[in-house]
Amino acid sequence: MHTLTKGNPIKLIFFFTIPLLIGNIFQQLYSFMDALIVGRTIGKDALAAVGATGSVNFLIIGFAQGLTAGLSVLTAQAYGARDERGVRRSFGVSIWICVALALVLTVGAAAMTRPILVLMQTPPAILENSVAFLRVIFYGIFASMAFNLLSNMMRALGDSRTPLIFLIIATVINIILEFTFILVFHWGVPGAAWATVTAQAISAVLCWIYIKLRIPLLNIQKADLKFDWPEIKHHIIVGMPMGFSMSIIAIGSIILQVMLNSLGTDAVAAYTAAGRIDQLATLPASSFGVTMATYAAQNLGAREYGRIRRGVHQTLLMNVGISAVFGALIIIFSKPLVNMFLGPNQPAVTALAQTYFHYNASMYWLLAILFTMRNLLQGLSHTLVPTVAGLFELMMRAFAGIVLVAHLGFTGASMANPLAWVGSVFVLVNMYVRTMRRIRQKEDAQVAAQQRSLSDAEKAAQGD
Repeated sequence: MHTLTKGNPIKLIFFFTIPLLIGNIFQQLYSFMDALIVGRTIGKDALAAVGATGSVNFLIIGFAQGLTAGLSVLTAQAYGARDERGVRRSFGVSIWICVALALVLTVGAAAMTRPILVLMQTPPAILENSVAFLRVIFYGIFASMAFNLLSNMMRALGDSRTPLIFLIIATVINIILEFTFILVFHWGVPGAAWATVTAQAISAVLCWIYIKLRIPLLNIQKADLKFDWPEIKHHIIVGMPMGFSMSIIAIGSIILQVMLNSLGTDAVAAYTAAGRIDQLATLPASSFGVTMATYAAQNLGAREYGRIRRGVHQTLLMNVGISAVFGALIIIFSKPLVNMFLGPNQPAVTALAQTYFHYNASMYWLLAILFTMRNLLQGLSHTLVPTVAGLFELMMRAFAGIVLVAHLGFTGASMANPLAWVGSVFVLVNMYVRTMRRIRQKEDAQVAAQQRSLSDAEKAAQGD
């Protein structure tokens, strides 16, 4: 395990983020390979069917990811404070919460799959495949939540490399199974979903075995699993808002998807292909954000206030610069990137996807600010403001879906994400400034106390 409370902040943040970024790339390869293999082996309608499920998928799976990240914040704070029992208790409480919610989400989401997709006006040509794909993904919620919880717990203790190894293994298995299920067993679109769920289950098992063998600090006993309602409530208060903030964002995406569906299969396919590339291109920004949550939580637990302030300022500069470069590269190479999914014989789809990139990739720098500030506040247990920021994202995406798509078509849909980022950052900046002011005040008080203590010690020595 590694502490982020000692050493050069930006160096620690950078090297913690690298394996996290690579891991996130492999995690995104699940959906990327779903789209790529399905689009290439089955066709445009199948690609659109997978893409039409993205926002609903994010509503449920995104909630699980946000929740487990929120729970791990308290684990990181306990680790930063060198509270080993607190680390184990936090892990045990998190297991209780995740098991209960996974059960509820699996039953509810699987039952509501078809009604939700019908309500979203999913085109009839792709509805059945969309329902089949999404139901399988929801059957695997336990696997997804287990992997996210275990990997986030390891990251809370400063280990961002081990989850990467398991992700690489699982991604290779996912690719092999996708080709096997689709081309050999002829399972069609559901085959891609079964491959993803199986790979996630394998990665969760590998994480659990590693924890049992190599991380004594997370080897919980029966006493650590004791049902303690005050602790469960505390974890829910911190974890749930992060989960809800992801789901709130997803609701905006659902509204946008409804309007996008009305534009036809070409629009859905273009948005799907561009969105998959978008997800990969923005991974550096999101990875630095995740690192910032762990970094802030550990240093808050250790009361290293000056390190929090220096670390976030340096991360903001680095994250914005890297994101701006990635945005420029995506715009320049947008055409060949989109053609990876459907080949060069779909010029209408390619042109729509390029429109998407002109609006989105040019604003990656703003998304970097969003991820850094939001995760910093979450790491410091300020969970309400990120949720409010999510509400602003919802409103902006809803405006784009309802108003702009109706007047501007696919161009209006392409403007949805940048508008959502503007709305979210508008909320986050105010709280960020206030939080940094309080952190500076605590740092100054800490320095003053140390100086008084030193002065008293010097006077005592002189008296002797």
